[in-house]
Amino acid sequence: MKKRQVVLKSGRSSSTSSSVIRNVRYGECQKNHAANIGGYAVDGCREFMASGEEGTTGALACAACGCHRNFHRREVETEVV
Repeated sequence: MKKRQVVLKSGRSSSTSSSVIRNVRYGECQKNHAANIGGYAVDGCREFMASGEEGTTGALACAACGCHRNFHRREVETEVV
């Protein structure tokens, strides 16, 4: 799932203004399924795919592995325009 966030920053003078575009992508799942027995095992989910539309609770659950979006590695790409 990719999200795009646009942040507008204006400088002290009115002639200088820049915008920052941040692309957020959620990568592989890092949930440790064997933590309760003292081990380490991940399920192999390679990328977060939302199971519902944006703004619903399904948007926070992965359709592939069923984990919450917070268990997936967050990758932020920042671009200054």
